[in-house]
Amino acid sequence: MSSYSFQSVIFDLDGVITKTATVHAKAWKRVFDDYMKMRQERDDEPFREFTREKDYLTYVDGKPRYKGVKSFLESRGIEIPYGDPTDRPEDETVCGIGNRKNELFRQILSSEGAEVFDTSVELVRKLKASGVRVGVASSSKNCKIILESVGLHDLFETRVDGVVAAELNLSGKPEGDIFTLAARRVDSEPGMSVVVEDATSGVMAGRNGGFGLVIGVAREGNGEVLLRNGADVAVTDLGDIDCDWMEGWFNRRPRPLFDFLDKRAAVPFTGASVGERDIMVNNAILAPAREMILGKGKTVLFLDYDGTLTPIVERPEMAVISDEMKNTIETLSGKFMVSIVSGRMREDVEKLAGIRDIVYAGSHGFDIRGPDFSMVHPKAEEAVPLVDEIVKKAKEAVSGIEGVIIEEKKFSVAVHYRLVEDKEVSGIEDFVKETAEAYKERLRLMKGKKVFEFLPNIEWDKGQAIRWIMKSIGLSWEKSSVTYMGDDVTDENAFRVVRTRGTGILVSGEPRHSAAVFRLKDPKEVKRLFEELIQLSS
Repeated sequence: MSSYSFQSVIFDLDGVITKTATVHAKAWKRVFDDYMKMRQERDDEPFREFTREKDYLTYVDGKPRYKGVKSFLESRGIEIPYGDPTDRPEDETVCGIGNRKNELFRQILSSEGAEVFDTSVELVRKLKASGVRVGVASSSKNCKIILESVGLHDLFETRVDGVVAAELNLSGKPEGDIFTLAARRVDSEPGMSVVVEDATSGVMAGRNGGFGLVIGVAREGNGEVLLRNGADVAVTDLGDIDCDWMEGWFNRRPRPLFDFLDKRAAVPFTGASVGERDIMVNNAILAPAREMILGKGKTVLFLDYDGTLTPIVERPEMAVISDEMKNTIETLSGKFMVSIVSGRMREDVEKLAGIRDIVYAGSHGFDIRGPDFSMVHPKAEEAVPLVDEIVKKAKEAVSGIEGVIIEEKKFSVAVHYRLVEDKEVSGIEDFVKETAEAYKERLRLMKGKKVFEFLPNIEWDKGQAIRWIMKSIGLSWEKSSVTYMGDDVTDENAFRVVRTRGTGILVSGEPRHSAAVFRLKDPKEVKRLFEELIQLSS
């Protein structure tokens, strides 16, 4: 068993564990230069060579093979048929060029071999010795043969590569699918896990996957680029990172917001001590507080409901927003884009809040509606009969316990035990544990403040819902100041998704470990912040 609070570390392969990035770059250059010379001779197009800095790192590195081909060709204004993965290497299609590169890569690998980064392998071995689960996730379909060629095939507990991604129809980087699957396969949660990547698309995937820490390996002197695209920290070599440093990162606590809101100074780093280590920390985590919330373009506020806009109450139906808070948010929504993102059913939170013309996301983001759009996650709809089954089981098992509240939601069921005597809680915990084990393939368990909740086992949460809303409204992360406020552990997914490109604010009377940067004590301080934002925008 690990003595650390983080659960797993998922490593990219090329450029992180093995020195195969140079082999990939060499194969890509030869293939694309040959193709561009052919177009010069055939179509009289000017030849521009494929370069590592401008082309490989920007359009190809870290991406699935065919996606890399398409991305580079689009950068040169070239359109050719996509083709099929079975295309011959000599076919002039995206797949044909990708297959040609793969054939050449294998030839170079066979003749020249590959090397490993010793400090990276040493870190993996230390993690394993400490009980931390480790996996490798790569876009490459050659991941297995590369690991075998350097004698590291048995080093990792799981391998999710381009072959697995194709079999399971996983989205490629910058989506986090291959990383989240690798984490799940070693029985860990992405939020309590680490991604180690050297490519821009890879650090973006780590952040989009909601990982608790994204480490960028900047061997190309590209630390600032990795930080700008989602890495929390960047290092030139993994010898600068160890288990204790990672543990310090996961134990950091948000800073009181009002201690920094009126200051121009940057927020001090609250992770593990950097000391003499060659570690770069993301500037978005260190910027002045006001700049984080109001610094660029459109201000966008995503707000949890219970415990954030209203105090925590004994019964869910009692959480009615005050007239003062409602009026303040209505004024706020006239100046900024406002969305309420809640674990409650959307219809319920809309009724309780009663604020018109804003975006509501209910059921932890499975059900979203704005003034002119709506979405219900299709896989959530498919899970409704399963949720009904769990509701029935819960009523049979625990509804006889005095004080327990079974909250039936369309896409989930919550078992509240705030009013239950301590001696009775073990009976609820037994039911929850047994149900979680029996339905582990189809359901996931979320633990909140005095509540257990069963949801469909779908890679979707408040963080993914926020990304969907941003895209649907047409808002750019780079041109918006995005803030998420929430009070519970169920809000950590959202904090992690906005981290490095937005601001997380935890609402909690007591400091606790969180991916949020700042903390407000209670809904009163939330209202005070809203009032200050309104005044600053006038």
